[in-house]
Amino acid sequence: MGDPRFPRKKYETPSHPWEAERIKRERELLYKYGLKNKREVWRAETLLRKIREQARRLLARPGEEQAEREKENLLKRLARLGILPPNSTLDDVLALGVEDILGRRLQTLVYIHGLARTPKQARQLIVHGHIAIDGRKVRVPSYLVRKDEEERISYSYSSPLNDEMHPMRPKAEERVVVKEEKKEMEEEVKTNG
Repeated sequence: MGDPRFPRKKYETPSHPWEAERIKRERELLYKYGLKNKREVWRAETLLRKIREQARRLLARPGEEQAEREKENLLKRLARLGILPPNSTLDDVLALGVEDILGRRLQTLVYIHGLARTPKQARQLIVHGHIAIDGRKVRVPSYLVRKDEEERISYSYSSPLNDEMHPMRPKAEERVVVKEEKKEMEEEVKTNG
């Protein structure tokens, strides 16, 4: 089992360390989503790889009762996370990309909802305890936000940013720009995915 102080890695590293195209793509994702390092990209890719692998296994077992139950559970889980719409199929699961996973992180949603000016600032606000979901502080930027929790993201009750006049709080004009960027991100994901 191992020592509880040293949890297992939650990501798999790339098979080849020096692929220019992959490095460039990862760097773009780091900048776009304000990630700390490439390990966070690899973690999202590993999660996506496992989900797609499960979908492929289920497609290989058509008609089995247990496979149908597992298929329903997988699709419900992805719909609850907001990664897929409620009436999806396993083909939709296979069409997912890493940006679909990164787009559901708390850090990304704090930025998209206009609670922070940049993705990096969103990360800092989360780590410092200024962001809450339904009144509960969440200090993990990689937390995957469920669809029903998305509208309940706000500043925490004890945060000084709760005051409308706080100088670090984004202004209303900045929120409009962020929402336009969100639409552009969603359109880009649809065209790429």
